[in-house]
Amino acid sequence: MKTIDLGPGDPRLESDLLPVLTELRPHLTPELFHEVYALGHPQGLRFSAAYADDGRCVGAAGWRIVHNTSSVRQLYVDDLVTAAADRSTGVGHALLAHLEEHARAAGCHELNLDSGTHRTGAHRFYLRERFDIVAFHFSRPLPAPDEAS
Repeated sequence: MKTIDLGPGDPRLESDLLPVLTELRPHLTPELFHEVYALGHPQGLRFSAAYADDGRCVGAAGWRIVHNTSSVRQLYVDDLVTAAADRSTGVGHALLAHLEEHARAAGCHELNLDSGTHRTGAHRFYLRERFDIVAFHFSRPLPAPDEAS
C-alpha cells in the first residue's frame, strides 16, 4: 500500500479519491468537492489517498493543521474513510500513520478528529488506534436568512 498527498488540480482527486470520499460524504458532487477544496485549501485543507498494490484508491483523508488555544497546534482530520470493500485490511491504520508523520513534521501536539455518534464501527477502530474520547462536539444548524423568523 502507498499513501500520497494530492494537491489542487491533481486529476486523481476526482477520479480516485472522490469515489472513496463519497462513501462517507454522499452529498459531495464533483462540482461541490472542487468548490470546497478551492475554498478550503487556502485555509489549510489537504487530501491524502491510500492506494492498494493493484493501483486502486482504497482510502481517503482530508486534513489540516489547526492552531487554537486548546491544543496550540494539532492536525485535525476532517475526513477519514476506507472503501467499504477494503475495510479491516490496514488502510485506515496506514492513513493515520501517514497523517501522524505530517503532524510530527509540523510540530503538532495532537492528532484530532470527530466521528458521528452513529459510526460505532469507526469508534471501535479509533479506540484500537489509541484515540481517546475527550470531548462532545455540538452543532446547531443555521437557517438561511429568508427562513429565519
